[in-house]
Amino acid sequence: MKDIKVLVLMGSKSDAEVVGKAEAVLREFEVPYATLVRSAHRTPEATIEAVREAEVAGCEVFICAAGMAAHLAGVVCSKTVRPVIGLPIAAGPLKGQDALYSTVMMPPGLPVATVGINAAKNAALLAIQILATHDSRLRERLIEDRRAQAAAILGGH
Repeated sequence: MKDIKVLVLMGSKSDAEVVGKAEAVLREFEVPYATLVRSAHRTPEATIEAVREAEVAGCEVFICAAGMAAHLAGVVCSKTVRPVIGLPIAAGPLKGQDALYSTVMMPPGLPVATVGINAAKNAALLAIQILATHDSRLRERLIEDRRAQAAAILGGH
């Protein structure tokens, strides 16, 4: 990892299709990022090491995508004071509801922002909004994006 602003972690390679939508938004906004597969349960030490390396590389926001018993965002949050965004993935018999609850129900003192199930685009946009609090270029890009969204709706009438 080198000179990144966002680290995207996914609990399994099977999450790649959903995570790809977040990566596309980060690329569109020209935000330097890295993506790694790390599991809160199967690779806890490697997960913690990835957080440390990302912080050294300049990471300011973490996006953690995981399905089922989605503890990845919580583990990352326990190791950093930087913002963590949980991205619950629709997997298993509960189709992501378990991941949503696992991600959103953090204990007091360890906040994780959580987007909807499979809402990768919103996870990336939230990360960009966080970065935009001190990056005027990103702030302007977000304003342009919102205008384009409005025009797409209003232009149809």
